[in-house]
Amino acid sequence: MMKDADTRTVMMEREMAHPPEKVWRALTQSALMQEWLMTNDFQPIVGHRFNLRAQPMPQWDGIIDCEVLTVEPCTALSYTWNTGDASGGLKTVVSWTLTPTGGGTLVRMEQSGFRPEEENNYQGAKYGWPRFITALEQVVSLLD
Repeated sequence: MMKDADTRTVMMEREMAHPPEKVWRALTQSALMQEWLMTNDFQPIVGHRFNLRAQPMPQWDGIIDCEVLTVEPCTALSYTWNTGDASGGLKTVVSWTLTPTGGGTLVRMEQSGFRPEEENNYQGAKYGWPRFITALEQVVSLLD
């Protein structure tokens, strides 16, 4: 049995000069998620199963199977992240925490559960999430 200590986490924090309600909209509205993350059929309902879809690549069909685990409006959101490839796939959890600050919102993203043999996926997440977070901030800045 694998212990949490055997896995790794990618974590990012960024303060955005926007209220939590605006960030929450971009995190939970499917059309807005598509602008910064991927095409999806997300709904902010605990237990909802959804897919994130990207361009297929060698060894990956471009589909990420997810399930919503936590929905606390304007505060916390989490979902599973499963690439489901032939080796069983990457099975991690993405968690978002929004904390109001004097200047807006502290946005914290953690993707946890990377196993030692998933070094490529871990490195890919470390590379990809900064780009996604930057795109998220751009989408939020355009909201009314």
